[in-house]
Order: sequence, then structure tokens, then C-alpha cells
Amino acid sequence: MSLIDTVKRRFARPPEPVRVAVLASPDPDERVLAWGTLTRDEGWLVATSRGLRVVPREVTDVTDSPVLPWHEVAEARWSKVGEGGSFVVTALVEVEPGVQARQPQQRHGLADAGDLPAVVRRRVDQTVVSSQRSPLPGGGGVLLVARRIPGQPGREWTVVFDDDERRSDPEAREAARKKLADLVAADQVD
Repeated sequence: MSLIDTVKRRFARPPEPVRVAVLASPDPDERVLAWGTLTRDEGWLVATSRGLRVVPREVTDVTDSPVLPWHEVAEARWSKVGEGGSFVVTALVEVEPGVQARQPQQRHGLADAGDLPAVVRRRVDQTVVSSQRSPLPGGGGVLLVARRIPGQPGREWTVVFDDDERRSDPEAREAARKKLADLVAADQVD
């Protein structure tokens, strides 16, 4: 992309369906940060101040483009191909207090990515305060993560099991609970 194209893109207005979807958001402060054009004329992948959303070409209802909040993005991997590429996004869902599980990956093919990869990376990284992998007795492990959540003071610690089946093992659950409690206690001393 040439310097002129980069400058034009930086000051361009989002496509009208993107603007409409974000304006209809229940959060009056939500704003568009970057967008990429989806392949096959499917719409746009949009980074907003609240999170990541897919805006279809034809927005008939604001629920057509729900927001995946930044603190619920477990991973967003970008693979560049020409001006576009693909994002593979893994979302997190709370399965019980303090425990999150990974959702199935969502693949988004982009014909034009613009500034989207850099913005997504920065926003996801800004939510993560601390991340620590820890082994579990009997194999496998957990990821212990502290994240900033907009509108909440402090940070929230959660556990993500590498293998969802280990989440039902009482020994693994107790070990994860203990590791999380130790980290939360140490975090409160700071």
C-alpha cells in the first residue's frame, strides 16, 4: 500500500452500514477504530472501542452485528495474503464464576484488511494484565489470566483449562482453584 493510500485510509469514513450498526449500539460512546472488507462481499469485520464485530452488507437489525468485547477474545491470529488475509478469532465464554472456556474458532476472510490487524492486536493486548500457564496434576494445564474489563475497577482473574474435559476432574479443579486463589491473593498485596 502506498503512502497516499495509507493516508487516505486513515482519514476515510467507515462504510455506511458500519456507521449505522455502531450508531445503533446501546453504548453511545462506541466508535469505529478500524475495519476490513470481508471476502465474497459479505460485509466488514470491524474493531470498535467496545470490541470486534461482523457487520453484514445488509444490516436490518442491530442484533445482526453483536459485539465480541475485547476482554472476551482469547486469541485473534492474523495471516496476511496480499492486501487481505484471514483472521481466526477464538472467543471466551464464562462457564462458571472465574472459569472461562474457549468457543469454536471463527474464521474471517478479508479482501482488504486496512489497519484492522494492528488495532485488534493492540486492543486485545491492552486487556491482558497478566497471563500465566500452569500444569495440572495428571497432565494438561490451565491458563490463569488477569484482564482489565471496561467499567470495572481493578482486574478480573480467570482460569481457562487447556482441555475442557479436565474441568470436570475434581483434582484438576482443586489445583486450578488453588493456583488462582494464590495469584489473586498476591495481586491484592501489590
